[in-house]
Order: sequence, then structure tokens, then C-alpha cells
Amino acid sequence: MKYMLLIAGNPEKFASLSPDEQAGWMGEYFAFTSAIQDSGELVAGDPLHGVETARTVTVSDGQAITTDGPFAETKETIGGYYIVDVDSEDRAIELAAQIPDARVGKVEVRQIMELPQGM
Repeated sequence: MKYMLLIAGNPEKFASLSPDEQAGWMGEYFAFTSAIQDSGELVAGDPLHGVETARTVTVSDGQAITTDGPFAETKETIGGYYIVDVDSEDRAIELAAQIPDARVGKVEVRQIMELPQGM
């Protein structure tokens, strides 16, 4: 089963860390990513640029309306994601708990819908 692990962190907290602490934090991310690559559970994963680069699109009366920023204003922002292929939801949750931002933010675990071939 495939799951998306959506990482919602607080960029202000990360920015408040010393350069050595930031390097350690990123080292934890690299170690986690390496571990799930080695286990064969990693499908994909990427960090995202900051919310200052986000655009939100809505459609009204057939017209696309674009606004700057994310769709919600919160301290926590989606900073990246992993897609994992695991045997159970319990394993997906176990992996989510190992993501460094789970200690200071949140990691949402969502099962990916499997669509029939040809759709």
C-alpha cells in the first residue's frame, strides 16, 4: 500500500536553530531517507520551496483566479513529502514518527488511492 507522508513543519523554529543544529537536523533527514531507500519502501520524496513561492488557484465562473501564498495561513506549512510503499498503515505511521519534523510539527499520513489501469 502506498502512503503519502505530508510534512508540516514550522520554518520559524528551523530558522531559530544555530547553523550546527540546522546541519544536524538535515543530517537526520538524510539518514531517514537513506534508511527507507535501503529498505525499498521509498517511492518518492522531495522538499518544497517556502510558502512565499506558493500560488493558490481557484476557478470561478470558468475563470482561473490565482492568489499568492498557500490556501491557509498557519505557522505550520507543508515543507515536503515522502511517498512510501509499505505493508500496512501501522508501518506508514511508524515511518512518519521517524521524520524529524514530527517532533516539532506534524506529519499527515494519507493512503494513496490505487486507480484501475487505463484511467
